[in-house]
Amino acid sequence: MNEKTSKSRDVDAYIADADRDARPILKELRQMIRTTIPEAEEGISWGVPFYKYRGPLAGFAAYKNHVSVGLGAAVLHSSERDMLEQKGYRTGKKTVQIKFDQKVPTAAIKQILRAQAKVNDDKAARK
Repeated sequence: MNEKTSKSRDVDAYIADADRDARPILKELRQMIRTTIPEAEEGISWGVPFYKYRGPLAGFAAYKNHVSVGLGAAVLHSSERDMLEQKGYRTGKKTVQIKFDQKVPTAAIKQILRAQAKVNDDKAARK
């Protein structure tokens, strides 16, 4: 991530300031989050685009050779990680890395977004 993107004031500026190769992935992720969970609030947190829906939902960041998607408080289950890794994605406990030459794993990310939104709904209902 470069110095300009880490100080962006909004998501449009963050995407515009990102590496040219990262922009299509960033735009696709933004659109996916907005259409999958339309009630999510968009903003910049920790210097990157972040979405909240009754709690943390997801965020993304551009790096030198990839875009990383952080999935709020959700923990990727081992079956989800295995499936994504078999398709060539690197994963962490709460992240998926998408290299610039890879397609966005749309179905998997949408499924995880919906699951996190449900967890957030359930927590809000218990309060």
